[in-house]
This record gives sequence, C-alpha cells and structure tokens, in this order.
Amino acid sequence: MQIEAIFIDRDGTIGGNEQVTYPRDFKLFPYVLNSIATLKKSGVLLFAFTNQPGISKGEVRLKSFEEELTGFGFDNIYLCPHQHFENCLCRKPSMLKMAAKEYQLDLKNCVVIGDRWTDLIAADEVGCFKILVKTGNGEEAYKKYHQKQFFGRWNQVHPDLVANDFNEAVNWLLSQK
Repeated sequence: MQIEAIFIDRDGTIGGNEQVTYPRDFKLFPYVLNSIATLKKSGVLLFAFTNQPGISKGEVRLKSFEEELTGFGFDNIYLCPHQHFENCLCRKPSMLKMAAKEYQLDLKNCVVIGDRWTDLIAADEVGCFKILVKTGNGEEAYKKYHQKQFFGRWNQVHPDLVANDFNEAVNWLLSQK
C-alpha cells in the first residue's frame, strides 16, 4: 500500500473519550505519541482533521487546538470551528479535499483513522482507505454497523480495517509498507 498521507481524527481516536475534550483537559491514549513519531519517521504526511464547534460557541480558542495538535507532531491541521447548522464549507469531508489540493495528494492513496462513522463517511466520499478504531465512539459505532442499524448513506460505508485502538491501526499500516 502506497500511503501519501494519513488523516487522524482527534477526540476518541488519539485521546480523550467519546465527548469533545478541550485542550486543557485532553489526554492522549498510551503510546500515541510513539505511534505518531514512528509514522513521521516513515515519511508519510500526518494531518489532524477534526470538527470543533466549541470554537464558534466561544468556549475555546482555535489557537489552543492549533498549539496542542502541532505539539503532537502533525504536519498540518484541518479543523472546522463551526457548528452543524452554520452550513460552512470546511467540515468533513471538505478538509480532506482542501489538503489534497494544498499537497497535491491522490486521496485514493490516503488513509483516514477515526472513531466515528462520520469519519468513515468523509473518507468514503473522497476515496480514502477507512480505519475505524474502537476507542471513543468506535466500539458503539462498530456495534451499530455489525447489527445493521445504519440506513441510507451510513449503511453503504464499510470500514477497510477495524482496529482496537490507534496504535494497532498504525502497526497494521506500517506492516503494509
């Protein structure tokens, strides 16, 4: 598998829990920094991609997320600060398209790692390889998928890989190189 870039969701994927946790309270899962460092050494681009509507609500500043995610080692951050009803043009999957244009990426050679079905839908819409992690909301999403509780567009999306956590997903990806 030729991987140009990996897009990694924040909340529930690399740390926190199933809720949005602001930077001052956010804790990474064990060994995530090691996995990020290993991916960076492999030469693949690493992008954080996350929806953070608390910014437009005035609950947290964009700069706090940027400092945090840059500190984790991401090459770039694609963050939507808007709430669902604001009808912006930067929510997932738009940020994947923005990155593809900015870095001249073929999204079919890119990977999305996330814990929510919406992450997988975004990846599917642009042709990325889809990894669902069972941390955060992932276990619940996987149960719903497995029990055929998704309908419409949600039912048409299938993960390419289901991993127990981010580290397992990274180890699998590295084994494919």
